[in-house]
Amino acid sequence: MDGEQIQPPPTESDALDAYSRVVTGVAARVLPSVAALAVRSARGNGAGSAVTFTADGLLLTSAHVVDGAEGGNATFADGTESRFDVVGADPLSDLAVLRVRATSVPPAELGDADRLRIGQLVVAVGNPMGLAGSVTAGVVSGLGRSLPARDGRLVRLIEDVIQTDAALNPGNSGGALADSAGRVIGVNTAVAGYGLGLAVPINSTTRQIIGDLVSTGRVRRAWLGVAGVPVPLPPEVAERTGQRRGLRVVEVVPGSPAGSAGIYLGDVLVSAGGRPVQSGQGLQRLMLGPAIGSRLPVTLLRRGAFVDVITIPAELTH
Repeated sequence: MDGEQIQPPPTESDALDAYSRVVTGVAARVLPSVAALAVRSARGNGAGSAVTFTADGLLLTSAHVVDGAEGGNATFADGTESRFDVVGADPLSDLAVLRVRATSVPPAELGDADRLRIGQLVVAVGNPMGLAGSVTAGVVSGLGRSLPARDGRLVRLIEDVIQTDAALNPGNSGGALADSAGRVIGVNTAVAGYGLGLAVPINSTTRQIIGDLVSTGRVRRAWLGVAGVPVPLPPEVAERTGQRRGLRVVEVVPGSPAGSAGIYLGDVLVSAGGRPVQSGQGLQRLMLGPAIGSRLPVTLLRRGAFVDVITIPAELTH
C-alpha cells in the first residue's frame, strides 16, 4: 500500500456544506418561480403562495387559498407584480390554476412524487406570514397520508399526501415543495401541527387534474356507487394476484353503475381497469373524467371465486 494516500473521513463540516449546497441550489432554482398572493374575495382579504409552471404564466396553488375569489395580485421574487385570474379550482384535490396577465417569470419543473422515499431531503418555498421568498428544508416524514377535503356536502380524501418536517406556516399554502434537484413534487397545503406539514403530491393523477383545470376550468369525476373497507386477501389469492388487500363492498347505492353491473354486498374488489384496488382511495384514483361513460372491467372475489363484471361509471354531480 506504499504511496497510496488515505483520504480522511468526511467531517461534520463537510456534510453540512453538502447539505447547504443542495438547499441553496434548490432555492436559487425555485424561488424565481414562486409568487406571494394577495387574494380578495367576498369573505375578505387573504394571502398565500403559488408556483409558476408554464412559460405563458400559469401558476399552481391550493384551492383553499383562492376559495371564493376571482383574482388578486401576485408578487414575484424579483419584485414583479401582476394581476392574476383564477382559471379553475378543484376543492376535492385542493389544487387551483391561476393565470397572471404579464410575466417573464421562469417556470418551475414539475417532478413525480411517486418516486419519493421516506427520509429524502425536500425544500419548501413560499411566503409564510407575509415573509416573501422564505425557504425551509427537511425530510419526507411519511408517504401515503390522507387529508380530508370538502366541497359543499361532499367529502373526499386527498390520497398519497406527503408529510414533511420542513417548517410550514400560514401563507405557505400553495407554495412549492421541491426535491433536491429543484423539481416541484408537491404543493404545500396544510399545517397539521407543530413540526408537521402536508403537501398535495404532483403525480400522474394530479397532473390530469391540473390539465383539466387548464383546459376546462373544472374537474369531472366518475361515480360507481359503492363503499368499501380494505380487507386482507386469502393467502392463495394474494399469491396469485401479487397483492395483499382488496376492498370489501359494504354499500351499493340502488340504481348506481355498480348496482346495475351486478356488484353485491360482501364482494371484494380486487382490480378495476386492470389496476389493483386495495383501498377506497385507490378506487377513487380511477374515477377521473376519462372514466365517465367508459367500460371499466372489475374483477371481484365472491365466495372464494373470481368474478368479472363490466361497469360504466357515471358522472358525479353535486
